[in-house]
Amino acid sequence: MQRSQPVLPRSFLYVPGNKPELFAKAAAGPADAVILDLEDAVPVDRKDEARAAVGAWLRDEAQRREARSGTEPAQRQWVRVAPENLAADLHSVAGPALDGIFLAKCSAGTLRKAAELLTDLEAEGVLSPRAVGIIGLIEDASALVDLTSVTDCSRLVTLAIGEVDLMADLRMARSASTEPALDSIRSRIVLACAAAGLSAPVAPTSTAIRDLDAFEQSARKLLDLGFRSRTAVHPTQVDVINRVFTPSTQAVAAAREVLSGFDDSGDGVTLDSSGRMVDAAVVRAARETVSRASLF
Repeated sequence: MQRSQPVLPRSFLYVPGNKPELFAKAAAGPADAVILDLEDAVPVDRKDEARAAVGAWLRDEAQRREARSGTEPAQRQWVRVAPENLAADLHSVAGPALDGIFLAKCSAGTLRKAAELLTDLEAEGVLSPRAVGIIGLIEDASALVDLTSVTDCSRLVTLAIGEVDLMADLRMARSASTEPALDSIRSRIVLACAAAGLSAPVAPTSTAIRDLDAFEQSARKLLDLGFRSRTAVHPTQVDVINRVFTPSTQAVAAAREVLSGFDDSGDGVTLDSSGRMVDAAVVRAARETVSRASLF
C-alpha cells in the first residue's frame, strides 16, 4: 500500500489534560507539538474536567489561528485519547485546531472505531475531511504480534511505542541485559511502518527526566534505529529531542551534494566526493534528510 509520508514534528510534549494552567506554558515552549493527555495522566474521577479543559483550549487555539490569517501554526495540537472513552474524548476535542490524535493501547479494532468516529465528525462538519490523523501507541503484546493488521488502517499516520506499558505487559525489566530485546521490538515497529508506507515512527520517551545526557544518548540511538520523532514527559527533554532529530548542517550539505551529483549524472549510479557509490537508496535517504531539515 503506497501512502504519502508527512514529516512529523520532532518533539511531542505530553501535558496532563486536567492541568489547564500548563497549556499556555507548553504552547510557549520549544516543543513542535503538544499532546494534551486524556488518558493515563488524568485520574479517572477527573476525566470530564480534563475533556472540558482541553476542548476549551482547542476552541481558543482555533480562534488564535484564525487571527493569524491562516498561517501555519507555530505548534501542533495533538490529543491522546483512551480506547475505552473514545467517543467521549473525540467529541469533546474535535474542531479545527485538532491536528491529530494519539490512540492509546492501539489495536486494529480500536483504530477502526476511531476512524469511523472521525469520519462521522467530518460528516457533521465538525472536522475538515482527512484533517486529523492517528498515531497508534503500541502498548501491549497483542498489538505487537498483530502489526500487519494494525498498520492496515488508512487513517494511521504512523506508530509510536508506549514502552512502559508494553514492558509491563511483557513482564520485562529495564536493564542492560534486556536492551537488545527492546531494540528488537523497536526495530519491528520501524519495519512495520516502513513496510506499510507510513511516516517514521515516534520513539518512546523516558521518565528519567534528570539525566539528560542519558536521554540524549538514547535519542541518538533511536534516531539511528529509524525513528524521527520522540515524546517528552518534561519540558527539559524537548531541547534535547529537537537537537538530536534535526539534521545537522553537515548532514544537509552532504545530502544536497548527493542530490546534485545524482541529477548531474542523469539519474544513474554515480560517486560522491568521497568516492562512495550513490544509488537510488542513497538518494532516498538524502531526500529525506533535506525534507526534514526544510521544516525545522
